[in-house]
Amino acid sequence: MTSEPRPYRIGFITLAPGILPRHGWSLLAAAFFSIGLVTFIAIGQTYVLNAILKVPTTEQGSISGNLVFWTEIIALALFIPAGILMDRVGRRSIYAVGLLLLALTYALYPLATSVDDLYLYRILYACGIVAVAGGLSTVMVDYPAERSRGKLVALLGVLSGLGIVFTNQGFGALPQALVKSGWSGEQAGVITHLAVAALAVGVALLVSIGLKGGTPVHKHDRPGVRELFTSGFAQARNPRILLAYGAAFIARGDQSVNATFLILWGTVAGMAAGMGHAQALKAGTMIFITAQIAALCWAPILGPLIDRIDRVSVLAICMVLGAIGNFSLLLLDNPLAGGSAVIFFILIGIGQISVYLGAQSLIGQEAPTRQRGSVIGAFNVSGAIGILVVTTIGGRLFDFVDPRAPFMVVGAINVLLFLASVYVRVKAPSPPLDRNGA
Repeated sequence: MTSEPRPYRIGFITLAPGILPRHGWSLLAAAFFSIGLVTFIAIGQTYVLNAILKVPTTEQGSISGNLVFWTEIIALALFIPAGILMDRVGRRSIYAVGLLLLALTYALYPLATSVDDLYLYRILYACGIVAVAGGLSTVMVDYPAERSRGKLVALLGVLSGLGIVFTNQGFGALPQALVKSGWSGEQAGVITHLAVAALAVGVALLVSIGLKGGTPVHKHDRPGVRELFTSGFAQARNPRILLAYGAAFIARGDQSVNATFLILWGTVAGMAAGMGHAQALKAGTMIFITAQIAALCWAPILGPLIDRIDRVSVLAICMVLGAIGNFSLLLLDNPLAGGSAVIFFILIGIGQISVYLGAQSLIGQEAPTRQRGSVIGAFNVSGAIGILVVTTIGGRLFDFVDPRAPFMVVGAINVLLFLASVYVRVKAPSPPLDRNGA
């Protein structure tokens, strides 16, 4: 009787059976670039609206909001079909196609002759982000041994954050450098977007060559399309998966609230203090960057803890950290108060990344192998709904109640999910972790 071969490792990460080191290293590289390629649209779009389409600044807010809204609506419709394709065709091909769709989006964006063109290109972009986000999330679930899941999720979170900084700062500064070298504003925009598109093609090639092909189950064992279509929501009968869906709702909503309203709060406060628009925007952006740096520093600390404690218990702790970060802003009247304000933004960043890591780790443990792509699709649907609901409500509260109100909404949901986590922990005990690596 032969024993199973020992699983491979990459550094301190133990891989699942059948996953080779080259698959793991390819995932790390793809994760570094993928989310940065998804988020560059915000910088690129701002440049296109100003330098190429010459849209008045008084109209840009509404246009940008509408573009984001319709992107999320399309994404909601596509996450489940994309998950089915990943369970039937494989993760690698769908992931690579998503990156190519992002490349096509960025190649077309600076060629727009009207805002209507941007709406058409956003259809391609929405398809791209569904495939990329779904592919990355599903492979993230496939690759680690259970005992290393928290550490891998934390590492990928750090790499994604660094990749966002690399992509947005590096390519975001390229147009200005090109203009200083003598190129026109329109030419600089085209060159920058083509450079980002080329990077997306390169990452697609890396994914298609480096990741493991196929699905984790044999072809004759794969469930039918009808079963996959309903499995994402049918699996919500498992209270731990339902809890993970709820955590996805607030994890994505929290990320959007921080990205949108921290920057906006700092900008509004700066302009109220007499700063010019550019200076105020820079001050607001620094608040968000402070929170993100705190998140990047906290992720490697939380990752090993996730692998030592029941995942629902960890999620409860993460929700407490999220609530502390959001509710702490009640003690802060001026976001530009200097050193005394930094501690609040550190708490916000720690809370945000904690909720994200807790949600990803729980769904990674609970998603069944045969319907994993479909379950991750439903998980991502819940996250997209969270973005729409929390940012819509938060925006109105920001304008009409208080700039801190959106964070209070998130904090209240954190508390509700903490209570739900305690209930699930008592009523639905965790399956034992496989300490031998599978």
